[in-house]
Amino acid sequence: MIKDTEHILEGPSPQRESCLQKGQEGSLGDGDEELALESFQLLQIDTEFESERALPKDGEMWCSELSRLAGQIRRLYGSNKKATTPFWICLTGFTTDSPLYEECLRMNDGFSNYLLDTTEEDYVTLFPLESLVYLTPDSEQALEGVDLDKIYVLGGLVDESIQKKLTFEKARETSVQTARLPIREHMVKRANDKNYHSEILAINQVFDILATYVETQNWPEALKRGVSLGKGYVIPTAMA
Repeated sequence: MIKDTEHILEGPSPQRESCLQKGQEGSLGDGDEELALESFQLLQIDTEFESERALPKDGEMWCSELSRLAGQIRRLYGSNKKATTPFWICLTGFTTDSPLYEECLRMNDGFSNYLLDTTEEDYVTLFPLESLVYLTPDSEQALEGVDLDKIYVLGGLVDESIQKKLTFEKARETSVQTARLPIREHMVKRANDKNYHSEILAINQVFDILATYVETQNWPEALKRGVSLGKGYVIPTAMA
């Protein structure tokens, strides 16, 4: 896990360098024991869904999605600062001349000072394919645990409001391994609830689940933290 996390999250560190070096060089450099890169979790948020296959860029729904994503990034960042074992966060496909950047500045006080990495590059150009796991609700593979040797990728715009299976198709096109949160394995549909059941979560909800699992090593506890009752799933009494 990250050593000296308070130091990392609350101020710049002389040892702090781009998380991209972890993929390109394998470490920050010889003798850098303070940061212990070999043992932290790296989380990437893929913001590259500013494409015509998602939504028309000048549409009202597109603007609404940008605002939602900016808000989710704020909540995710806030949760990460409070986490016992924080993730190192990197926004990929993220440019400072994009509408998303402007929306993040507008909605998030101090966004330009957030302690996270941003890059215009796509995640597949930064890290070996075998190290990447794209989290998508359409994957057939349930996530069994959080592997410190893996880099977890979250899609910036959710499939539910944009286009079904968008994140899954993107991962498949780039030959990236996929996984879904083990909601079906540890939760059940709420009794007598005939409403829509969804496994699609906002990125901050997915983050809360991952962070809680890292802390507790308990999927029911982690899922209870991030899957709201409105999704139609609950933890069985025997597991609660």
